[in-house]
Amino acid sequence: MNHPMVVGIDGSAHSSAAADWAAREAALRGVPLHLVHASPPLPGNAVPPPAADRLRHLGEQMLARTVADLGDRHPHLEMRGEQSDDSPATALLAAARTAGLLVVGTRGTGGFDALAVGSVALRMAMAAPCPVVLVPRQPAGAFGDGVPAARDVTQVVVGFDAHHPVSETADFAFSAAEARGAGLRVVMAWALPAESVSPRTPAVTEEDRATWEDQEVAQLSDALRAWREKYPRVTIRPDVVLLHPAEALLNASRGAQLLVVGRRTDPQAVDGRLGFVAHGVLHHARCPVAVVPHVD
Repeated sequence: MNHPMVVGIDGSAHSSAAADWAAREAALRGVPLHLVHASPPLPGNAVPPPAADRLRHLGEQMLARTVADLGDRHPHLEMRGEQSDDSPATALLAAARTAGLLVVGTRGTGGFDALAVGSVALRMAMAAPCPVVLVPRQPAGAFGDGVPAARDVTQVVVGFDAHHPVSETADFAFSAAEARGAGLRVVMAWALPAESVSPRTPAVTEEDRATWEDQEVAQLSDALRAWREKYPRVTIRPDVVLLHPAEALLNASRGAQLLVVGRRTDPQAVDGRLGFVAHGVLHHARCPVAVVPHVD
């Protein structure tokens, strides 16, 4: 990835976590970091002009402090800040057109505390033309219940369908693992064949289940061969599980450093749409989640 990385900030704890994550990632990948803060004019006469100017000035100060703070911690990172008069979603989508990666916090300063993912973050995940990483307030192994992560926090996890492999999603996950020197856990969920249970065969034998699982494992091994050759330094951990894909990914990603999922895009559509799996993962994952767009 040679294009700059973009991160949206708004002064919230979630956006601070996103900025920290983005700075480390940009430094790791050797790309510039572009910080965007949106401060659109309020409609009508809701705020007198002097107060509106004051709000914009406060936003500019917050942006400058964030750039300075990240610059102190990453002195070799090329960085710039941008104050936009557009709405946050409009400003970030515009910046994403030339970005290699867009990073946002799962929530901003607005919304309700019970929301797992805010409206702007969801819009970015659905509509951004580049991969998007949504960063929670306590990323990578920080659990609200105080229980430490039980798994290797250097791990990258990716959802993979060996029957319909998606190059964009796989390449993003493999390159992320390679950049970190991390292992890659490739999760493929599968289901019993529809014809396996019927009025005449109400139960599935353990032998049949094992046979079907072996077939899925072989299919995954064959599908991964091209990426093993392309990324020989990445250690792969295949994980074939008889679960719903969202549940399988959430289980695998506990304590992981990054979870990668795909998103289908329609070139003719103005906006995108998240699939059920990606939507469920975004609302329940405890680690940063990368949503990678692809065209079928």
